[in-house]
Amino acid sequence: MTQAPTETGPSRSRRAPSRRRAAAAPRRRRRVWRWIALGLVVLVLAAGGTGYWLYSDLNSNIKGVDIDRALGDDRPEKLPTSGQNVLVLGSDSRAGANASLDTGKVAGARSDTALVIHIPEGRKKAVAVSIPRDTLVTRPECAKADGSTLPSAKRVMFNSVYSLAGPACVVKTVEKMSGVRMDHYLEIDFAGFKNLVDAIGGVTVTVDQDIHDKSSGLDLSAGSHRLDGTQSLQFVRTRHGIGDGSDLGRIGLQQKFMIALLSEIKKQDLLGSPAKAYKVAAGLTQSLTTDSGLSSLTKLAEFSRSMKGVDPATMDTIMLPVQYDTQDPNRVVAAEPQSTQLWKALRADRTIPESAKDSPAKGGRTP
Repeated sequence: MTQAPTETGPSRSRRAPSRRRAAAAPRRRRRVWRWIALGLVVLVLAAGGTGYWLYSDLNSNIKGVDIDRALGDDRPEKLPTSGQNVLVLGSDSRAGANASLDTGKVAGARSDTALVIHIPEGRKKAVAVSIPRDTLVTRPECAKADGSTLPSAKRVMFNSVYSLAGPACVVKTVEKMSGVRMDHYLEIDFAGFKNLVDAIGGVTVTVDQDIHDKSSGLDLSAGSHRLDGTQSLQFVRTRHGIGDGSDLGRIGLQQKFMIALLSEIKKQDLLGSPAKAYKVAAGLTQSLTTDSGLSSLTKLAEFSRSMKGVDPATMDTIMLPVQYDTQDPNRVVAAEPQSTQLWKALRADRTIPESAKDSPAKGGRTP
């Protein structure tokens, strides 16, 4: 007798596809999440690789000089309460990217601008001392890049030291003339200076009188002006449109611009704009030379963070007190006792007396 079909068979055959679909769904969801997770890993690795590439690219731009090794032990003592001292040079090389900046036809490079920045203990108020490039100094014996020795010499122009023996010799010369140990060294050339200003969108300066300098190309009326990189370079190099046309008159403009530049950088939220921060870093590092203690982005960032409490608006800007040389009125020499008083105050990390700021030679500048 044939058995009648029961509900069990057909029912199982109809429910089986449903169970297979139900079992397959979790597997598909797991595969989807695995692909999402894999995608996230790829993105993270790609971002990390890009970040590392950008960091390495910028980091490799910075040129480092081992000042400690070059100078050895023949240096002023580092006092425990002397704050931080940084020698900042503006190099006037006409080579490479600088050649297109209309900065004259001069072979080699010189220290067009020289500043000793003193940051007292506590990092609250800095002092910037400008050393006129035409100052006659005693150059100490220095080792040159090729291993030969440059003998000591008296009555040489300060800005010639860089071209003859390089940055380490400039540091040594400043230390010998001041007795102040330089903790760090920073150098930026014309192209880097221009790129930095352009990257931050310009710098605003205010001048009290019209400036017309055919040599630098600067043409400004009295008042406030937003300068781009090219105009800023003209501004800090102007000497014929102000004062008596000497380097001493130009120093006043350089100090004014430095304060304006630092204030502009401080007020801009570069961390809030990674694209601008990268642009600034790229333009700056391509033309930057530092001592080995600052020759990486990490070290520069740490040093910058330590300076965060310094307000550029309160920075004291001073020109090394000088007087016209009796043998050559186109040159100057350190004035005494003012220069000795100035360097002594920096060595001891003390307030600079007003008498130490008085320079007999003013270059036609308003005192």
